[in-house]
Amino acid sequence: MANMSEARIKREFKEGLLSFSGECLVKVELVNDSWTELRGEITGPRGTPYEGGKFVLDIKVPDRYPYTPPEVRFVTRIWHPNVSSVTGAFRMDILKDHWAAAMTLRTVLLSLQGLLTAAEPDDWQDFVVAFQFKKRHDLFLLTAKHWTSAYAGGPRTFPELDLKIERLKDLGIDEHEARVVLSKENWDLERAAECLFI
Repeated sequence: MANMSEARIKREFKEGLLSFSGECLVKVELVNDSWTELRGEITGPRGTPYEGGKFVLDIKVPDRYPYTPPEVRFVTRIWHPNVSSVTGAFRMDILKDHWAAAMTLRTVLLSLQGLLTAAEPDDWQDFVVAFQFKKRHDLFLLTAKHWTSAYAGGPRTFPELDLKIERLKDLGIDEHEARVVLSKENWDLERAAECLFI
């Protein structure tokens, strides 16, 4: 007999709660035929710097689900104040103090899309991103759009930023590391190079 969490996930799949389309496309699939290791995907909401991107999530369902919330993290790299640009961990109340057994994985994914629409920089997971969000919002938007394009298949191109990344790559820096340091240094190539080489 299936355990409680497996039975609940099967029910969510059967009721069609884990895949729907429209402006807020979300989906969930099994990983290695496991009912407790899942892969989620959300699309970046329209009107945000994440628009057009597809963000993959790692979902671990505990034995006591739905009485215990799932563990979720971003696999796709994202520039967002509430998501660690290093680990993909994020802060969201419904996965901590406000979890209720009536919630579903769909609830979690839709809440994450909501977080992409309305960041909470005062409850940051990534201080550098939150600081940029509050103090240099124009650069935050540019950087978030660039990361969406680079990592989530977003539709925009950024030749000027790509050129700066190429300059650092020519110096032997890995592409992702170049993008990270440039993002943290507000796309100032000289300051990024100083951080890397001094």
